[in-house]
Amino acid sequence: MSETPLLITPRRGGSHTGRAAMVTVVAAILVATLAVPVRAWLDQREEIAKLEAEVASGQTLVEELRIEKLRWADPAFIAVQARRRLHFVRPGEIGYTTIGTEDLPEELAVAEVKEIAPQLWYERLWKSIAEADGTLDQGKKKKGAPAGDKAVTNVEDGQ
Repeated sequence: MSETPLLITPRRGGSHTGRAAMVTVVAAILVATLAVPVRAWLDQREEIAKLEAEVASGQTLVEELRIEKLRWADPAFIAVQARRRLHFVRPGEIGYTTIGTEDLPEELAVAEVKEIAPQLWYERLWKSIAEADGTLDQGKKKKGAPAGDKAVTNVEDGQ
């Protein structure tokens, strides 16, 4: 029996490698070419988003100012603001200004006024003069109660 020799055919492995290398090179060139424009496009989209947010906040501010303008067109609102800011009073009314409550919220200032213990008029006068002079802490001395308040004096002294 005669054996036929096996034909050895060479493999074409190099052609796939060459094609893959060419595709890789072309892809790298495309990526390098498109990287700058794509990055610029993304930066522009980000800037557009920021500008749109700024426009939206500007429109909100414009709407708030439009509402404020409408408020100031109302004579009742102007009267309330004049009374509050400029301490205007109507004829026949008595205006009061409290001292030392500028930093407090309005609710606390009103509550503080309600909690003040009753004092004689001259004690309030001297206290307000001392507060205005800034000598309130320096001039604090224990004063005796008036003769009619002996029970109050005993309670304060702990007797």
